[in-house]
Amino acid sequence: MRVLCAFPEAMPSSNSRPPSCLAPVALFLALLLHLFLSSQAGDRRPLPVDRAPGLKEKTLILLDVSTKNPIRTVNENFLSLQLDPSIIHDGWLDFLSSKRLVTLARGLSPAFLRFGGKRTDFLQFQNLRNPAKSRGGPGPDYYLKNYEDDIVRSDVALDKQKGCKIAQHPDVMLELQREKAAQMHLVLLKEQFSNTYSNLILTARSLDKLYNFADCSGLHLIFALNAMRRNPNNSWNSSSALSLLKYSASKKYNISWELGNEPNNYRTMHGRAVNGSQLGKDYIQLKSLLQPIRIYSRASLYGPNIGRPRKNVIALLDGFMKVAGSTVDAVTWQHCYIDGRVVKVMDFLKTRLLDTLSDQIRKIQKVVNTYTPGKKIWLEGVVTTSAGGTNNLSDSYAAGFLWLNTLGMLANQGIDVVIRHSFFDHGYNHLVDQNFNPLPDYWLSLLYKRLIGPKVLAVHVAGLQRKPRPGRVIRDKLRIYAHCTNHHNHNYVRGSITLFIINLHRSRKKIKLAGTLRDKLVHQYLLQPYGQEGLKSKSVQLNGQPLVMVDDGTLPELKPRPLRAGRTLVIPPVTMGFYVVKNVNALACRYR
Repeated sequence: MRVLCAFPEAMPSSNSRPPSCLAPVALFLALLLHLFLSSQAGDRRPLPVDRAPGLKEKTLILLDVSTKNPIRTVNENFLSLQLDPSIIHDGWLDFLSSKRLVTLARGLSPAFLRFGGKRTDFLQFQNLRNPAKSRGGPGPDYYLKNYEDDIVRSDVALDKQKGCKIAQHPDVMLELQREKAAQMHLVLLKEQFSNTYSNLILTARSLDKLYNFADCSGLHLIFALNAMRRNPNNSWNSSSALSLLKYSASKKYNISWELGNEPNNYRTMHGRAVNGSQLGKDYIQLKSLLQPIRIYSRASLYGPNIGRPRKNVIALLDGFMKVAGSTVDAVTWQHCYIDGRVVKVMDFLKTRLLDTLSDQIRKIQKVVNTYTPGKKIWLEGVVTTSAGGTNNLSDSYAAGFLWLNTLGMLANQGIDVVIRHSFFDHGYNHLVDQNFNPLPDYWLSLLYKRLIGPKVLAVHVAGLQRKPRPGRVIRDKLRIYAHCTNHHNHNYVRGSITLFIINLHRSRKKIKLAGTLRDKLVHQYLLQPYGQEGLKSKSVQLNGQPLVMVDDGTLPELKPRPLRAGRTLVIPPVTMGFYVVKNVNALACRYR
């Protein structure tokens, strides 16, 4: 390199300034010296290169979705509901005709409504028309005397809506019922922890109210029959079930059927075990009872509704499938995530807990596909916490992470239906509280029903996976699922795609839509806790607006927040939301 500089003819005096060209020369020589010393020290690091902030911080995630073919197609009633028979014990069954409850249930239709739970195998049907005379058990005597008569009078003044019986119960009656239910809740908890249960009487009138609720709400009733009425040779005694079948047939009730609940626990709960082979024979016997009854000759039959697939449970399922695998229309099992007695709020954010379900799915699928390849599999009675749940946790915003991830994971792995325990009343795992107010998981379920269709799409991401280390499993705290948008939602044309995203990170995440999703309009439905309780809140806000029922008892409009085309999605920390990508014209989503 040549450096040109003009020097004066005479030497400068001591107080004169150096020529202006010496500064760059000195800078150049200093740079050469630095490079020489660095090479001698073995420093081979490249000079820093300017990068976009997103790439430099590794927070920008590129997201695309396969739009040609769905990877799975689940049942139209994929998200379904359950009612526990304990509502007979505590009296809430008499209030299922409440206009507010029916409105909330209608919001989640179409769906199945399973009537079953731990007390299924203590349920006895009696065709009595005046249950007040036969009602037993503890309760506030000061109002039980005329309680049934009050219910009858309220039913006389029913509002007729499309042939449905919808009642407006007086506030004083609801308050008395809540007092009774609070006392009965202690009795039910005592039964649950001691594992000793009292018998329940289901009258014809109670069955009428149950079916009225399901029918008015647009839900298809699945009734779980008592499997523990046994003959001396341990075969199923079907006399009580036959009486119930005949009565419901006389009323032309459209019902599907099950037999029993968690048969793997019969030895503990009843002192008598039923193996898989015998249970399979019992299902064949139930099928033979249904076939001569005209209205039920083609009724669906589901089972065996086993518990968590441990070794003994898998053995029971194997024996059942050998005998009755072709008899049932879907194979069912149950799952509970956490012991409700020791749960903490941060447990709901543990990715290891979110992933426990995946291994169970594979175990069930392996047995089912051995005997009846392609048979539908349902997860029935899913709960976040056992022992009836935990107040201010199982019914809080935090529990929604488990629930939404369960929906995404099950659909991705080919489970046809998931039934949430419970819609109303039972413990703290319910969607609606005893004031008939929707809880966070209800709003989450409502958004899912409105926006998510049955077709599941493959998601492709870049920039999400961390580099795996030997012996370490990478569990993602950012979970992204994609479906075709619900074709019943007339706000969106066919071909639109709905993403639902769970961010368990303590920092926000940026997602750039790429490929077929690039530069498309997006509608955001961001669900966050509302109030000072944070993750423990029982109230939620949608795009910053609190979600509550309208004063007239109807559901509010779920308004999206439009995002401009091409905008990066910013997912706040520890939140979940739905994002409808409009007008994608996805081939997989254009046809039913």
